[in-house]
Amino acid sequence: MRETTRNPMRQALRNHGLTLAFSAMLLAALVTQALTGQALYNQEAAQSGLPGMALGQYVTSSHFTVDVAENWQSEYLQFLLYILLTVWLVQKGSPESKELDKAGRESDKEQKVAQFSQPDSPAWARVRGWRLTLYSRSLGLTMGAIFALSWTAQLVAGRSAYNSEQLQALEDPVGWGQYALSPDFWNRTVQNWQSEFLAVGSMVVLSIYLRERGSPESKPVGEPHSSTGVEG
Repeated sequence: MRETTRNPMRQALRNHGLTLAFSAMLLAALVTQALTGQALYNQEAAQSGLPGMALGQYVTSSHFTVDVAENWQSEYLQFLLYILLTVWLVQKGSPESKELDKAGRESDKEQKVAQFSQPDSPAWARVRGWRLTLYSRSLGLTMGAIFALSWTAQLVAGRSAYNSEQLQALEDPVGWGQYALSPDFWNRTVQNWQSEFLAVGSMVVLSIYLRERGSPESKPVGEPHSSTGVEG
């Protein structure tokens, strides 16, 4: 009987399918946003008797950057809060929650670190000291850093875009402090935050009672509603 040889490329695509799918969707969404954003900008510019922008100019402009940054910062804030809050807070019946009696950082044995680590555990999980402390919080720290950077990018690009509109209206530009406290900055910020909080809260609650067969974000179809921290 001839042994079947797996195609390495096909195997790699299968093993990284989720990352590749979301990367492709991200790229498609960014391209679509750039094309439609340029069209909208040029339409509004023509109505005001102002020059339009070529696509290359638009995607490097503050108008495009602020729109991208304000979405990114809200997404990373969502995941940062979700990562941190699920350490301590639980929700009975939700697969998005830990088991009810496991709130907190958990013991070294439960986390498989230091003397309780496994042979294939990450190197920094097998030692004590600052490396273990840092690695134990590396996901939250990284998400927090990306959130801070994208929020800063929103502030910088948003001020530039706002001042561009101010100058076109023959109004004075504003400084960093003024823009950071302005309704424009906080409206851009909070309108994204509320949608992220709604989405995560809905997922936590709806996953108690509803199922998606085969998804790790859902409990097994026949699992009782009261089961907590159980994934399919």
